[in-house]
Amino acid sequence: MPRVLATCLALSCANVALAGGFFLTIGNPVAGNAPQFKSAVLVVRPDGCGEPAKAQITGTAEGIVAGARRSIPIKLMALPTPGVYAVYREWPAEGVWVVSLTGKYHDATTSAIVPIGAKGFLRESSKFFPRAATEAEIEGTLKALAASQARQ
Repeated sequence: MPRVLATCLALSCANVALAGGFFLTIGNPVAGNAPQFKSAVLVVRPDGCGEPAKAQITGTAEGIVAGARRSIPIKLMALPTPGVYAVYREWPAEGVWVVSLTGKYHDATTSAIVPIGAKGFLRESSKFFPRAATEAEIEGTLKALAASQARQ
């Protein structure tokens, strides 16, 4: 089963391989290969580390609702495969939102900013960093998402 999950994530996920370093991989919930998690917004896993189950991943939903900036901590739900987590929508439907994820493994830190659209996460607009994302990067991604949605 873990090999199936790894293959599905490798084939269907967006990630940035940072020259063999520690990074996060995001994917569709179906890639988690666990039916009870298919209603999640996305799944995330740490890669490039020797023991993925020992990596710590945290996240927040960052948004702009009616012109006001919002930040909501999110709970990551562990999937059966160690180190793989589901992210469920815990933020309001109104406004524009991104999920900011940060992974830590020993002395390494990595992060991802994942824009959320009407039909789920926007893979092509996701950004990955070999460090914690800055507030300016989160804010810039939110503003770009708001501008994109205003044009639609």
